Amino acid sequence: MAKNKSLHAGHGRITCASYGPSVVFTELSATYPLKLLSPKLAQDSVAIAYVLSYGGGLINGDHIKLNVDVKDSCRLLLLSQGSTKVFKTRPGDRPSTRLGQPAHAAPNVTTYVAEATVAPGSALFLLPDPVTCFRAASYSQTQRITLSSNASLVLLDWVTSGRKSLGEEWVFSRYHSLNEVFLDGHCIARDIMLLEGPPVKTPETTQCQGLSRTLEERLKPYSCYATLIFCGPLVQGVIAHLDKLYQSTTVFKASSPARMIWALSPISEGKGYILRAAGVETEDVRNWLQESLRGFEDIVGVDTYLKLFV
Repeated sequence: MAKNKSLHAGHGRITCASYGPSVVFTELSATYPLKLLSPKLAQDSVAIAYVLSYGGGLINGDHIKLNVDVKDSCRLLLLSQGSTKVFKTRPGDRPSTRLGQPAHAAPNVTTYVAEATVAPGSALFLLPDPVTCFRAASYSQTQRITLSSNASLVLLDWVTSGRKSLGEEWVFSRYHSLNEVFLDGHCIARDIMLLEGPPVKTPETTQCQGLSRTLEERLKPYSCYATLIFCGPLVQGVIAHLDKLYQSTTVFKASSPARMIWALSPISEGKGYILRAAGVETEDVRNWLQESLRGFEDIVGVDTYLKLFV
């Protein structure tokens, strides 16, 4: 892995390019607490980079920024190993992440920013494991993808309720996620999710019953929510399969909530699609994604696909 001393704490850069049938990383650089790893693959034109953190999670004061450049004729998968854990907010900030951070970065909010450009004919598969926020954690994430004409994208953004085994369900302080996709300079998707607890009680908020409900009251019985954004020629087969499944779905009144619900919608006059899903358990969503997206085996290879959603 190349190291670059000019990178600020928590910053990373990934650049991949095609050399014959292989995809090679011309740069794979990161600084603490961010870590980047890339295994060798037998599949031509495909590469994987794992985006990790030391210690298995992020704490308040961690500000991660990742820049990704996918050159011509490359298919890059960005994965993680296990859920991205966001630990509880504590007073103060981390000395290891103070330097080089923007002045507006809140010291007690964990932030993650990823910016990627994808060249014509290339594809980026952003398929990490879900974010899991611990009790009292505060997390903000921004992912901005710029696609050239004829480039493809699959972006997965999902969050769990927390550590259910310890009785923590939707008890984090705040979760904010922004995903933006640009195609040929035009924004075709801007999706925002904001989850936070009820505001401080005032006469105004007390009168609004919805504002006084906790996250758990608003989001249960589901403990995992996912958003997928698809765009580009390489993913049209999977989109067609999902659309066929969705059109055949029968809606009927049930005595209890379904374990898994989902919806598929076109965006920007059909230039892309957005899928939203929710499951009673994270494994319900994971298993559904693994089965429903199996068409990607033809794009990244069967052995490579086995590394997803594990």
